[in-house]
Parts: sequence; C-alpha cells; structure tokens
Amino acid sequence: MKRLLIIALVLIILLSLPLLGGSMIWVMGGADSLDIDGTANVVAEPDPETGRGWSHYGGDARGHRYSAADEITPDNVDGLSVAWRYSTGDLASRGGLMHRTASEGTPILAGDQLVFCTPFNEVIAIDPGTGAERWRFDPEIDLEQRPANQYVCRGLAQWRDPDGPGACAHRLFMGTNDARLVAIDAATGAPCAGFGDGGEVRIDPGMQLLWPGEFQVTSPPVIVGNTVIVGSAISDNARVAAPSGTVRAFDVRTGEPRWDFDPIPRSADDPAAGSWEGSQSPVEGHANVWAPLSVDEERGWVFLPTSSPSPDFFGGLRPGDNRHANSVVTLDAATGALVWGFQTVHHDVWDYDLASQPGLYSVVRDGQRHDVVAQVTKTGMVFVLDRDTGDPFLPVEERPVPQGGAAGERLSPTQPYPAATPQVVPDRFDPGDAFGITWFDRRACRKLVEGAVAEGLFTPPTEQGTLLNPFTGGGANWGSAAFDPSRNLLVVNMSSLVHHIQLIPEGEFERVREVFHDQEVSPQTGAPYGMKRETLMSPLGLPCNPPPWGVIAGIDLASGDIVWRKTLGTTEDLGGPAVKLGTPNFGGPIVTASGLMFIGAAMDDYLRAFDVATGEELWRGRLPAGGQATPMTYEWEGRQYVVIYAGGHARAGTRLGDEIVAFALPGG
Repeated sequence: MKRLLIIALVLIILLSLPLLGGSMIWVMGGADSLDIDGTANVVAEPDPETGRGWSHYGGDARGHRYSAADEITPDNVDGLSVAWRYSTGDLASRGGLMHRTASEGTPILAGDQLVFCTPFNEVIAIDPGTGAERWRFDPEIDLEQRPANQYVCRGLAQWRDPDGPGACAHRLFMGTNDARLVAIDAATGAPCAGFGDGGEVRIDPGMQLLWPGEFQVTSPPVIVGNTVIVGSAISDNARVAAPSGTVRAFDVRTGEPRWDFDPIPRSADDPAAGSWEGSQSPVEGHANVWAPLSVDEERGWVFLPTSSPSPDFFGGLRPGDNRHANSVVTLDAATGALVWGFQTVHHDVWDYDLASQPGLYSVVRDGQRHDVVAQVTKTGMVFVLDRDTGDPFLPVEERPVPQGGAAGERLSPTQPYPAATPQVVPDRFDPGDAFGITWFDRRACRKLVEGAVAEGLFTPPTEQGTLLNPFTGGGANWGSAAFDPSRNLLVVNMSSLVHHIQLIPEGEFERVREVFHDQEVSPQTGAPYGMKRETLMSPLGLPCNPPPWGVIAGIDLASGDIVWRKTLGTTEDLGGPAVKLGTPNFGGPIVTASGLMFIGAAMDDYLRAFDVATGEELWRGRLPAGGQATPMTYEWEGRQYVVIYAGGHARAGTRLGDEIVAFALPGG
C-alpha cells in the first residue's frame, strides 16, 4: 500500500510539472541545464604502461581505475549486451544471512582467470570469456560473529614469486571478516602452507573484543616487494578505549610480521604527540584504515587513508587536532617509517573518515608532469597534494567553522578547505528547505528537524540534535574515484543526504535506547555521552533534503575546476516511476582509453556508461540486483568485457543477489 501511494503521488507531481514553473522542475531533477556542463580537454597521451587488464583492486596499485582497453567506444557502447552471468549460489545456500551482506567486490584478472571474493570471503575463479567456474576456496569464516560492518569483501591482491614456478609461486591474498590474512595458490585455490599457520595469519586486535564482529578486514591488502600490508574495519561508537587502528605488514612468503604502524601516537616522543593535548598518552582507539590503500611501487611507499579516533561524536577526552587520524599518511613500505601526513579534518567529531583510496596520479600543468595524491572525502571536498612532500598541489586554506557543542568539547577553531574546488555536494541544510512531494511530506520533514542545530558543515554534535550534511556516508565513500590521465580528469560519485545526530547524556542512555530501539543508538562507553544517528527521511521514504541525492562529477586536477556535474540514479527501483532525482550511491567509477566512464553504484539496478569528457549518459544495462560495487574491464581473446558484481547492499536497501555479470559487444 505504501509503495502504491508513493507511485501515485509522484505521478501526480510529474503530471503537474508543466504548471509548476522552473524551480520545481529543478527540485525534481529534470533540468539538465542546471547541471554543470562542460568538456574536458585532452592534455596528454595516457601512460603507455597502462594495461588492458585489471590486475589490482582499483585497476593498478595507484588506484587509477583506468584501462587502455578501447574496443568499446562512445559510438558503439549502445550495442553492449550481457555476454555471460555467473551465480555464486549465496542466495540459495546462505539466504538467511544475506540481510547482513554488502556485495562490494571487484574481480581482478589473475593470469588466465578472473578471481573475486564474496561477502562471506569465498574466493572464486572463473573463465574470463565464459564465466565458467574454475575453482573456489572457502575459508569458513565465523558466521555467528554479527559483523559490525556487514559481511563484506571488496577484493584480493596477487603476487608472483620472482624466484620461479612452483606451488603458490602465484598467490592471492585476502583479509577476512573474522580478522585473518589468507594466502592461497592462484592456480588451484589451495592454501599456501608455508604462509603463517597453514596458509593464514590471525590478526590480533590487541585487546578483548566486545563481540567477535567488532573487528574485521573488509578491503584488500596491498603488496610492495615482498611485504603484504593490511588495514582493518572496527565498529564505531561502542567505546572510547577501543581497538587501535594499527596497520600491519607481513612477509609475503612466510607471514612473519615485518612492522606495524598505529596512527595514534602512544608515546611522548612521537612527533604527532603534540596534537593530542591530554595529560597522558591517548587511550582512544581506531584511526584505522578500513578503506583501500594505495602503493607507489617506484618510491616504495604505501598511502593510508585513516579514519576518526574513537568515539566518533565526542572528542572532549582527546583535545587537540588528533593527528594522524583523518589523514592521508605515507609510509616507507619496507620499514613502516612515516614519510609525511596531511590531515583533512582536525579533531573529528562527525565520523568524517577518509573512506576512499588515495589516488596516485600524474597531472599535466603548464606542460610539466606533477606526481600528486588526490583524496576525495565524505565532506564532498577534493584535496590534491604533492606526492613527495604532502604539501597542497592545489591550494588549501584554513577557514573558521562553527563552535560550541556539548559540555567538555574542545573543537578546532578552523578546518582545511580546498580553495580551488567547491564541495561537489551541498555542505549545509536549512530546515526551512525541507523537501517533500506533498505538503504533508514536507511538513513531516520540517517537524523532524525542529530545534536541531544547523550551522553548516562542521556544526558540532549537541544534546538538542545537530544536522550533518553531507551525512556520515559521504560525499565520497569507499568506491573512491577514477582518473583519465589524458584529460587530467578526476571522476567521482557522491551521495547527498542529511543525518540527525543527537548526544545522549550518559545517565539517560538506557532510557533513550529503550525508546528508540529500532534506531541506531550507541553508548560511546567511557565518554559522558552516547549518541543517536538517524538519516532524515520523510514518511513516504524519501530524503528530507532537496534532490539530487546522488551526483557524479568530472574535476580538472590541474586547476581544480568542476568541468561537469550530473545527477546519478533514478527512483525506478525505490517503489516509484523512474524519476531522475539521483540516489545515494555506493561503489565507484572506472574510465577507459576510448573516452568512456562506467559506474553502477546508484540504487536503481543499472550499470551505466557516460562520455567521460562531457558527463553525458550514453548507455545503461539492466542488472539482476543492486550494483553497489565498482566495475572493472579487461580484454580477453580480442574482446573487451565490462564486469560488475550485482549482489546488492542490505543496509542501503537495494535488491539482493549473487551474480557476476559481464557485458560485451556482439561477436568477438
């Protein structure tokens, strides 16, 4: 009944559009003229070493998400059709657990097979041309652990032994939901017996967990030389003295520990200790690296996107900027020694983790190539840094931000803002601008935010409630960005939603949790406040902030200019007709040498192709389930394929499935 009501009301609005005037057309996302339209110019030839395969998560070790494959072009992309489909069988065998999954994996091309991991950490190898299964490996993870971040596996890493052939000379590495680092033979899927204990290393979180799923590994490891490096995913807002966000490195052959790096300084002689102004060494945990890492193999460096310290929404017990949390941190991959760090949020009390892979690109400016790091963020900002020093390549300035907040909080008076590139999505929400397709819907949204503090980006959490825009899912998230090296063009998708965050005094927490038992209410044990987090949605299930709720943009990294910005996604699979309002999106874009960009991510079940120079949508292919994963592309036996994991995302509410779907042009 609710779905029928939504459909009827949206149809009424659509039929009324000619009578309503231009402002309403913009609200409904129907006027392309109000998007930013432009054309990205070709400035240089692509890197000739860029391959036509997809050997790493992110395409290559530096996270370009770019392929030299060029059979599929803007002129023929509308001829794409399904070439093959492969089902993992999870819907049939593990259907009772699918409501705890997010299918965010991206396959890689490893020799003569595609390999990928399921949300339950099964590794499967399939034929690149037919999708026929070659082998599968099941590490038999703990399915009773109640994972804090759902069952997730985003990808694998591969390594070839330069000393020659033999068992496990070509091996695959994966982190698991129950905190293991696993090594298997790429040819057979058998565990590499010489690595750790029978092919695995159990990662010690360093303290007793509150429950088994508090600590996971969800993003792929990275490999530099003979060292394999892995981060972790840790439950937010459970406690102050939480597991640390230590990044760990192991010998790629034996699994022996090489080094570890804790982004939070634990001793007074650490150079970052001065940014933690408490009288003792920090007891806080996290600042973990749950998003994908990047590697500069030539320099021998690994680049970490770190998260916020624990807990997310109160920092009064950790005064100071809290470096190296919320930072791009560069380490020597052989030793774990710090090279440089750049902090994107000081003293984070908004859960504005660095959730995206740092992009290591070469940008052409004034005829010269410059090696940079481009970091897209949950705040909608894009920071572009010199890769050698961490200094801004595009200017960054400190700007005053809202103050106040809860008793005992000590906020940073300023925050860093890129000066050349405005936020890609809105950074504030005025309750008076509440959206609704009817007067009733709009009034309900306004009532939801009555009394909330809304002073724009970086408004601190409060007891009366604070509006966070963008919400804590971003802006940009783990899908990261893609880069077209021939155009200096960064392509990034972002969501635009609002969170209502409310601090709960410690003595009132249990009462509030009982009343709001169906919402997210977390204790932040050890802090004087718990928290309640709610996405602002109307009674009809639509966001309370004005659309578009999802966008994709092309940004010139030489100047910082937003060249084009377009709405991403329709309401087709949200219980109504296909209206171009944009949707929240999880998963990232890829770019090809022919001038195409592919992306799933949106909450309608499509893989889309865009002209990378203009942002014009050229094609879309229907998926059997949500495509909240980053696609990949490769050439095999003279034919180019574009592949995506269509498994859906339980927390986002998209259609669940268990298929890898490959698209190609006819013939081959």
